[in-house]
Amino acid sequence: MDNNRKKPEVLAPASSLEVLKTAVYYGADAVYIGGEMYGLRAKAKNFSKEDMAEGIRFAHEHGKKVYVTANITAHDRDLEGVQKYFEELKEIGPDALIISDPGVFQIATEICPEIDIHISTQANNVNYRTFRFWHKLGATRVVTARELSIREIADIDAHIPEDLEIETFVHGAMCISYSGRCLLSNYFTGRDANQGACTHPCRWKYAVMEESRPGEYLPVYENERGTYIFNSKDLCMIDHIPELIEAGIDSFKIEGRMKTALYVAVVARTYRKAIDDYLKDEKLYRENLPYYREQIAKCTYRQFTTGFFFGKPTHETQIYDSNTYVKEYTYLGIINGQNSEGLYGLEQRNKFSVGETIEVMKPDGRDLSVNVLRICDEEGSDMESCPHPKQRIYVDLGIELSDQDLLRRAEKTDD
Repeated sequence: MDNNRKKPEVLAPASSLEVLKTAVYYGADAVYIGGEMYGLRAKAKNFSKEDMAEGIRFAHEHGKKVYVTANITAHDRDLEGVQKYFEELKEIGPDALIISDPGVFQIATEICPEIDIHISTQANNVNYRTFRFWHKLGATRVVTARELSIREIADIDAHIPEDLEIETFVHGAMCISYSGRCLLSNYFTGRDANQGACTHPCRWKYAVMEESRPGEYLPVYENERGTYIFNSKDLCMIDHIPELIEAGIDSFKIEGRMKTALYVAVVARTYRKAIDDYLKDEKLYRENLPYYREQIAKCTYRQFTTGFFFGKPTHETQIYDSNTYVKEYTYLGIINGQNSEGLYGLEQRNKFSVGETIEVMKPDGRDLSVNVLRICDEEGSDMESCPHPKQRIYVDLGIELSDQDLLRRAEKTDD
């Protein structure tokens, strides 16, 4: 291992202010978020101007960074709004903007040149000349295309300036298209994935039939240039931290701006520990691999793949028979404050009941099994269960809790 390499950044997604704070507490070095416009997750909750300002303030107080997505493929009708949006962002002061469109890039450099620009994976960044091109224009970071192998990323790292950073997706859903530039959503539903309105048609079930052979269904294959097969598994590189670091990747990006606080907490905490363990002692990292895998399984996910990192995917790295997510744990809520009786408060996210055994997940890596001894509402009235989503409740779990402790419940799975 090259001990001169700096510790890679863990970059986590956030759909809301609550999730941003969770990411910060659970090990992320930086968080990427979307505003109410001009990002590619229009169906995510996204941030109002006020929440964005509060999230940036909170992150900076904890020594963390916030990047704002503005990576749509912009049409002429978007440009005036983009300009006004960047004027607002100039006042708020995020650490970087994530951009793919050259026109949007130019607007950003004119309005807020003091804010770093990161080039989105949407720009199809597959060679070192592309990285140099964006660096020459002023970009400080480029996100690799999803189709690149570890070897190709290492080769790019060897041919770019030292002050140009490489960011790479290491975990989460893989867009089935070329670097996420999907046309299916627009074609089938009129909702443009490249304008942030994706309906995820890649998750639907498909067959291909040639017009002269009715009833004869053909499998869909990818070609040598990186076309995806439908219905990809989720990317997971927790077993390959050494290879990612040695390839020169500066930022490990977690996909999931529409995911829950549980997902973000679990994945950020696990990658943070895996990186720290490896940089401390490779033997420690190897010994803890079963722990990392067990932790990653404690959130909603699909079956896993290493994507293109070790060569072109085969049929075994895609799912043909099912697009079902595996759900081993259910997110219940995050502790926030206490009432006059000393019970701990939270906004309930899924139903649980008195007498159940649940788990407390702590930012420091501990997971504690506890019994629900009592639940009451804001008026102090006892409840047997909490069936109303987002209800403010207070609980006694028999142990001392802290703000930002996350509650979850293990679900029964078929063996």
